[in-house]
Amino acid sequence: MTTSPDLPASLSATVKADVLAEALPYIRRFHGKTVVIKYGGNAMTEEALQRSFAHDVVLLKLVGLNPVVVHGGGPQINAALKRIGKEGSFVQGMRITDAETMEVVEWVLGGQVQQDIVMMINEAGGKAVGLTGKDGCLIQTRKKMLADNDNPGQWLDIGYVGDITRIEPAVVKALQDDQFIPVISSIGYGEDGRAYNINADVVAGKMAEVLGAEKLVMMTNTPGVLDKNGQLLRSLSAQTIDELFQDGTISGGMLPKISSALDAARNGVTSVHVVDGRVPHCLLLEILTDQGVGTMISSH
Repeated sequence: MTTSPDLPASLSATVKADVLAEALPYIRRFHGKTVVIKYGGNAMTEEALQRSFAHDVVLLKLVGLNPVVVHGGGPQINAALKRIGKEGSFVQGMRITDAETMEVVEWVLGGQVQQDIVMMINEAGGKAVGLTGKDGCLIQTRKKMLADNDNPGQWLDIGYVGDITRIEPAVVKALQDDQFIPVISSIGYGEDGRAYNINADVVAGKMAEVLGAEKLVMMTNTPGVLDKNGQLLRSLSAQTIDELFQDGTISGGMLPKISSALDAARNGVTSVHVVDGRVPHCLLLEILTDQGVGTMISSH
């Protein structure tokens, strides 16, 4: 944390001590618990926020929590597609993924982006290991078909996009037991041996459920879930979320995010948080302080 240069050194030290004291009960409560973090948005693309994220993850590990990072890479995929003359297109917040696009997705997520995150965490003092759905049969999928909202009863084929059929968490648990930090790309594999693109929010939600996570934290480019007037909604219940879906307050790219968050809350994840990834150290603020940032989602 930073303090004003006008503050006396003793006050600066006192403020820091207060922050550490405030974190202690949270460290005690969450010690040994798994926290799944969906990493994306500006936090993935701005250097200062990247460093802040990596340090937060390493600190959480060092004080006894078990962070698991799940990432997408929409901006990086779009940039790679543009280089080969393709334009990304979406339906209901899901990327339409033909065979050529899937090759790019696999190369960007399972290669470039994942290795950047792994190196960043390692440079901050952690021990990160990258995984895709193929490793240890981690994420098994089948082809996803989307209901056509404009033509009831019809289905949309959006290409190599997968629905998760099973998550086999043994490889993640083995890494955690050896004090590694798993970094998971949102790529699954089908019985046909093909790679399938999966929305990273969906992977994070399912991973949190299967691992019995204490918390699921989803980093976004907004302060959290906003109402129609742009005001932050600090806590949401399942019933409130259903109403926000119906009146269109939650739409576009937020649909899979909030649906996954709600499913996780209903399926045993103690608390789900949608936080502003543009705020430095948002993970520590959300998990280890009284203040918190963003929206908390509960199943009730």
